[in-house]
Amino acid sequence: MKTFSFASVATQLARLLVGALFVFSGVIKLNDPVGFGYKLEEYFSESVLNLPFLEPFALFLAVFLVVLEVLLGVALLLGVFRKWTLLLLALMMGFFTFLTFYSAYFNKVTDCGCFGDAIPLTPWESFTKDVVLSVLIALLYWGKSFIQPVLPSKANGVVLSASLISSLFFGYWVLHHLPVWDFRAYKPGTLVEESMKSAEELGLQGPVYETYYTLKNTKSGEEMEVSGTQYTQEKWYEKTDWELQADKIRQAKIQEGYVPPIHDFSLVVDGEDRTASILAEEKVIWVTLYRLDRTDDDNFKRIADAAWAWEKQGWTVVALTSSSPEEIDEWAHQYNAPFAWAAMDGTTVKTINRGNPGITLLQKGKIVVHLHGNDITPSWNPDAALAEGLQALTK
Repeated sequence: MKTFSFASVATQLARLLVGALFVFSGVIKLNDPVGFGYKLEEYFSESVLNLPFLEPFALFLAVFLVVLEVLLGVALLLGVFRKWTLLLLALMMGFFTFLTFYSAYFNKVTDCGCFGDAIPLTPWESFTKDVVLSVLIALLYWGKSFIQPVLPSKANGVVLSASLISSLFFGYWVLHHLPVWDFRAYKPGTLVEESMKSAEELGLQGPVYETYYTLKNTKSGEEMEVSGTQYTQEKWYEKTDWELQADKIRQAKIQEGYVPPIHDFSLVVDGEDRTASILAEEKVIWVTLYRLDRTDDDNFKRIADAAWAWEKQGWTVVALTSSSPEEIDEWAHQYNAPFAWAAMDGTTVKTINRGNPGITLLQKGKIVVHLHGNDITPSWNPDAALAEGLQALTK
């Protein structure tokens, strides 16, 4: 009779937990590799890791890492390629643990993107999660002799091959279209104006912040930090022996509260804020162009040509971009684009729609459907797409 020791049970539980979590995390990020690529670009930027030469490869690295994440999770669940699976798991966790610690300690990237937009984590939550996973992987190393294949050799090969092919196909599909599952603040069904309202407007409690001051004793050189409340109540500003260190003032959240899912959103056209008027329109098309120098020219030309007919059908068409006025002027004339151009923060544009270009349809300020530029054919009809999108929202 086979006996089960504590070591074998602990190893199997760790194997199932780590394997399932890697598959889940990989699939969630594979649903939106463009978004994960943007997150890697943040890490590679000069203000974070100062590795700007890697930014052009961010999307490739994003797809590679998430496919590898899925395959490692499947391999661990199957109990195959034990040595290489554990080694690559350890290396990957070392990489991500470093990133999440760096983000948390230096407050550089506010969300690691570990589970995409599905489960947002704070930097310290991300780091804690990675530490726990690292401990579990160390446990797997310790009990690796208990990890054995659960299926016959050929069956394991079939499952791994199927996982690789399906992951690559899924990644290819969402890259050329849009995420299958939308977890973003601008997902279909969102009322933009309502989602912008503050906690005060909605009668809710917002987050509470405290200011902290660092004071230095002019005689001993000792430094101490006090909260803004202490600073005022204890009248530290009257204590001549203590000098305020202006460069060490910081703010920290001391109580959670409601934060609007949509913030820093405005539609500025020719220097005028037209957010309210555009959101009030019956039928609106946003053409999202995160950066014109990265935009698919053929897709944009097709959209610019079709926009003349869309406007005759009663649609208000507005292009959203973070590019400079000079670039906008050049593209508007080069492609004879009839629509207005709204200057917008690049992060907001690429959060609204991952397509560059992409199409977002709204009805009276409600987001109804997102489409990738690849899905806009010459015969595409925005009225039919709106009707289909509204029907989908009622299901």
